[in-house]
Amino acid sequence: MKSTDVRVWSIRTKQGARPSYEVRWKVAGEPFSQTRKTKALADSFRSKLLRAARDGEEFDTESGLPDSMAEKKATLSWYEFALKYLAMKWPHAAPNTRDGINESLTAVTIALLEERPGRPADDVLRKTLRTWAFVLPAPGERDLPADVGNTLHWVAKASRPMAVLADPVVGRAVLDSLKLKLDGTAAAAETVRRKRRTLINALNYAVDLGEFSENPLTSVRWQKPKVSNEVDPRVVANPEQARSLLHAVSYIGGYRRARGRRLVGLFAGMYFGGFRPAEVVGLTEPDLTLPESGWGTALLHRTRPSVGKQWTDSGESHDDRGLKNRPTEDVRRVPIPPQLVRILREHIEAFGTAGDGRLFFSENGGVVSSSTYYRAWQEARELALPPAIVASPLARRPYDLRHSALSTWLNAGVDATEVAERAGNSVEVLLTRYAKCLDGRQEVANRRIEELLREYE
Repeated sequence: MKSTDVRVWSIRTKQGARPSYEVRWKVAGEPFSQTRKTKALADSFRSKLLRAARDGEEFDTESGLPDSMAEKKATLSWYEFALKYLAMKWPHAAPNTRDGINESLTAVTIALLEERPGRPADDVLRKTLRTWAFVLPAPGERDLPADVGNTLHWVAKASRPMAVLADPVVGRAVLDSLKLKLDGTAAAAETVRRKRRTLINALNYAVDLGEFSENPLTSVRWQKPKVSNEVDPRVVANPEQARSLLHAVSYIGGYRRARGRRLVGLFAGMYFGGFRPAEVVGLTEPDLTLPESGWGTALLHRTRPSVGKQWTDSGESHDDRGLKNRPTEDVRRVPIPPQLVRILREHIEAFGTAGDGRLFFSENGGVVSSSTYYRAWQEARELALPPAIVASPLARRPYDLRHSALSTWLNAGVDATEVAERAGNSVEVLLTRYAKCLDGRQEVANRRIEELLREYE
C-alpha cells in the first residue's frame, strides 16, 4: 500500500560507547526509523526523505520508503563485480597499487565462495585468481590453459551474490578473513589495513553502480588491527656500523667479479643521502653535481620501483615513474655530503653508466633488481656484524639505511623542516615515524625540569 501522508522528525542521538544517529518518520501513521553511524549520514538520509515527500512521492507503508529510496537487491555476483571494479581501477593505478588491488580482490573472492562440489585446493584458487583472474587483459579477452579455465568457471558458479554483503554478519566474516594468510597464520596489520581499504573502495563503487544504496560495511562493527607507523629504533645503525656494512659490501663476490663493489654506491646513497631504494636505483649521472671536494647535489625526479612484469604497462619488471607522493614532473634537490660524492665519483670511474645514464645497472645494462641488492646486503651483514647483531633487527633491510640516515640527521640537531625536505616527507610524517629514534631528548628534558625545580628549593 502507498501513501503520501508522511511526517519526518528531527534526528535523535542514541548515546552509547559509540554514539549513533536515528532518523524517525511516519507513513500513514506507522512509525519507521533507521540508524546511521555518523551525523552526516543521518542528515543525508533524512534529506532524501524530505525531498521525496516534497516531490509528492508515494511512500510504501511496509518499508516506509518511496520508490526512489527503496533498497534494490544487488544483481551481480561478487566475482562479476570484482572484474568490473578491476577494469575501472586498473588503467589509472600505479603498478604497486594494481598488485595490492589484485591481492585484496583475491582474498575477498575466496571468502565469498559457496561450498560446491569440485572445489579446487585453496592454493590453486589463490594462484589462479592472482595470476589470471585479476590481471588485465581480463580472462574473457585472452586464451586460458584448460585447468585455469576450469578453475575460473568453478569460481564464477560458486561466487556468492553481492547482496549477501548487506548482512553485517557476512560483512564481519569477510573482514575477519582479511586478518589471516592462506596458511591460517595472522597477516601483518598493514596488510589487513590495505586489503580493507580496497574492499571499502570497491563497495563505494558498488554504490555508484546502484548495487547498494550505501556502503554495507558502514554498519559493521569491527575491530581494526592497530598499525604502527613508527620506525623501530633497533633497526637504526650508527655511523660506525653503517661504514662497516658499506665496507663489507665491497667484498661480496670477490674483487674481480665486483658484484658487491657495483652496489656500494647504491647503499651509500640510502645512508648518506637518505634516498629511497627506488630513487637511488633510478639515479643518473646528469642529475648529479659531484665536485672534487665538498658537498654535491642530487636532483631526484625519477624512481624505478621493482613491481613485477604483470603489473606494468610496459611489461618490464620495474616501473618508471616520478617521485613518491609527488606530481609527476616534481623534482627534489638533495645536498649530498663529501663522503657520498667521493663514493659516487669512484663508482662512475670504475663502472661507467648505463645507456640512459643510470649509475647502477646489471651486467647486461638492465635495472638492478631488489632481490639482487637484498641478497648482497644479507651477505654484507654476516660479514660486518657479530652473530648476535646479525640475528637482531639492526639494518635488516636495505631500506633501514634510509631510516638510519634520517635518524642521524635529526639527532644531529638538523631542523626537522630541512630533514623533511631532503627526505621527501612532510614534517608531521617525519616526526611521527622517527619519534622513538631521537636519542638524548629525555636527558635534555630531565635537565631542564631539574633546573626549573631548583628554583623552588
